[in-house]
Amino acid sequence: MTPETKKRIEDLIQQNKIILFMKGSKLMPMCGFSGATVQCLEQVGAAFETFNVLEDPEIREGIKEFANWPTIPQLYVNQQFVGGCDIVREMYATGELSELVK
Repeated sequence: MTPETKKRIEDLIQQNKIILFMKGSKLMPMCGFSGATVQCLEQVGAAFETFNVLEDPEIREGIKEFANWPTIPQLYVNQQFVGGCDIVREMYATGELSELVK
């Protein structure tokens, strides 16, 4: 990952309390995992931004290296990496997600 890509990712994470790097957008998810993650966030009333990695190959590859996490979607809350779809679903089921995004 280039230093420029790393800086862009850091800026996105710092500028948004909750950001989901995903395929598509919250209105038009382009994969089931991204869609399921959006649904969990919406169910707990989270105000969140999304970044469509399909429109930016550098961020798409860079975010995987940035978090040392091989898959998309990736959720960040308060500049901390939370996880992908399975982790978000699990946190939703236990009520942790609702607490985290308050």
